[in-house]
Amino acid sequence: MKLNEKDSLYGITDERKRLTLFPSRVVLTRGKVKGASHLTEYKPAQVAIYPYHDACILDNRGSDERAGVLLDFGRELHGTLTVSVWNMNGAYANFRVRLGESISEALTPVGEKNATNDHANRDFPTGSGPWSSNETNESGFRFAYVELTSPDMFMELRCVTAALIYRDIEYRGKFESSDPLIDRIYNTAAYTVHLNMQRYLWDGIKRDRLVWAGDMNTEVATILAVFGENEVVPKSLDLVRDVTPVDSSMNGISAYNLWWMLCHEAWYRGTGNINYLREQKDYLTEMLLRYAAYVNEDGSECLPEGRFFDWPTQNYPDAKHAGLQGLSRMAMLAGGELLKILAEPAAAEACFAAAQKLTAHKPPLGEWKQPAALLALGGIVDPKDAYENCIGKGGAKGLSTFLGYYTLTAIAAAGNYDEALDVMREYWGGMLKLGATTFWEDFNVDWMPGATGIDQVVPEGGIDIHGDFGAHCYLGLRHSLCHGWASGPAPYLAAHVLGLTTVEPGCRVMRFAPHLSGLEWARGLYPTPYGEIEIELTKSGALCKAPKGVEIISE
Repeated sequence: MKLNEKDSLYGITDERKRLTLFPSRVVLTRGKVKGASHLTEYKPAQVAIYPYHDACILDNRGSDERAGVLLDFGRELHGTLTVSVWNMNGAYANFRVRLGESISEALTPVGEKNATNDHANRDFPTGSGPWSSNETNESGFRFAYVELTSPDMFMELRCVTAALIYRDIEYRGKFESSDPLIDRIYNTAAYTVHLNMQRYLWDGIKRDRLVWAGDMNTEVATILAVFGENEVVPKSLDLVRDVTPVDSSMNGISAYNLWWMLCHEAWYRGTGNINYLREQKDYLTEMLLRYAAYVNEDGSECLPEGRFFDWPTQNYPDAKHAGLQGLSRMAMLAGGELLKILAEPAAAEACFAAAQKLTAHKPPLGEWKQPAALLALGGIVDPKDAYENCIGKGGAKGLSTFLGYYTLTAIAAAGNYDEALDVMREYWGGMLKLGATTFWEDFNVDWMPGATGIDQVVPEGGIDIHGDFGAHCYLGLRHSLCHGWASGPAPYLAAHVLGLTTVEPGCRVMRFAPHLSGLEWARGLYPTPYGEIEIELTKSGALCKAPKGVEIISE
């Protein structure tokens, strides 16, 4: 019998694949542990009834300290952990599994340093009889601690493996340059989003395993630059739409309706799928007409309750308003263009009128870089003024991961391409220096001095980069270390170093305006519905080779 996704008897098929991974190293052991190094050796992940000579033995007999082993899988992953047990001195042994995105998290019980089981269990007691393999739920982690909790028992581990659960898709977009750090940043940004492309497009794989209409905006840009068209994007956009009445706020945040619309605008430009855009016509028209009315007589935005711009400005109403002012104008301009394409001229004109009205109110730039970036990109303030008076001060200080893509883009809009890469090295490179293999929910360069990286054991009295920092909803170990909204460097490098931006929907016409930005050379690929565009840049010249069906306009 052939199964399919719509088969009501068998449910829905899973789009994802599984890859079995073995630990790359043993970080530490506690109590009486023998043969821990065997867990890093490849072997069939199958228990059997014969004496193993390559088992790891956790032994609590005659010891007050519980036996445990901490394993490192070498990189952040989304999936499960399987503990395969051979023998023990009894019919059943209790043990604990604790998963962590950092060593600190893997060693810290729930309740300490704000460690939680929110969204996916990561710290739980379990147990096993002999000759048994036991798999956990899905979560995001890199490290796993397995601790025998039954007193006066031993337990022999055949292996401890992780199942990487992922979409098996090609990395069509590529970026290489004379700076290995920039290359690592691009690849890490791409991998961060790939892990979040699960059944739906999530924001985080440990916590925030949710579809957030605003948070996915940068992820959509990254997917277009790295993977090209993928069904996870429309599937997720439709989910948010279908659970949100047209007169309500998506995810309970009024600005997220605007981000959702901007996702559609980017998706249409990148894919040219007019039929999918037409499916949104009624919802988009009614929603945008409602939002076009959220402008006061003086031109200031007045979005309804659920007012959120980004976490750093959450407790600062003036900064939040400035950001929402810029976002509102960006959205009204883009929304008007979509409504023109959808043959809704009256609604389009209402959006353009609101966009014009919004230019009359210019909030002060202040000290917050993200609001300044949106004001610049929305055409309310001059990008050069925004850079000189706010964004360019202090290097990477004050950045947020959520709007990092837009901050970099605003720096480029001011003509400061070299400085944009300097900020990228300092900010996203700072996470890599601290052991990151994916980019985080938030980061502040002020956290770095003296801090212990996520791949190291924090010494007594040391500074824990994961457990000792964070704020708002991501305080301490609740902080997600794999958040797709932090992937901004990938689409930025494609658009402003390789220099490719879409002129006509579906990449039929692309603008080629590269900037080496202080690099000696750069090359890469950019995916389109017609195939990949090849770019090679040196100080002496630039080459752009497009597939048939794509026209290149050079600047």
